[in-house]
Amino acid sequence: MTTRDRDAAGRPRNARPRDGLGRPLPRSATAGTERIPDDLEIGPAEAASLAGSLLADGRPFHAHEVFEAAWKTGPDAERELWQGLAQLAVGITHARRGNPRGAVTLLLRGADRLHAYATATSSAPSASASVDPDPATHERIYGIDLGFVIARAEHIAATVESRGLPALDEADLRFPLSPPL
Repeated sequence: MTTRDRDAAGRPRNARPRDGLGRPLPRSATAGTERIPDDLEIGPAEAASLAGSLLADGRPFHAHEVFEAAWKTGPDAERELWQGLAQLAVGITHARRGNPRGAVTLLLRGADRLHAYATATSSAPSASASVDPDPATHERIYGIDLGFVIARAEHIAATVESRGLPALDEADLRFPLSPPL
């Protein structure tokens, strides 16, 4: 019986190498994709930048880990933002792994969280100074265009529901956090 990897405090960790979509490789494998540390502490702007790069590189599972670290270490007021982004990244991971049901479910769940976050921050009088409420540019926080991200997630989910995963192309699966310039 193999025992689970644990850190010094006894919390479970998984040091197994992973492939580009986060799937565990055999323990004997020496090659794999570099992992995001389980104890990553990252600021919000850095998290958005790093996870955005990972999504653009076709590594949504790793982007999810960065978003997860941001929600665990960030302020409670931004929890919906980071959880929604993490769910979108997992939705793209499911699409890349060939799981249409998981992709649709997580993309829509993430879009709903982001919509709730954007609605709450735009109507709150003490909304973060990082949010740009200009409707022409959608809600922006840390360089993330929330309106664009929500619409894109909903579009990908609708495409998968109506035409299946084969209807997605590589550009759909490299999920940008703002429209190209």
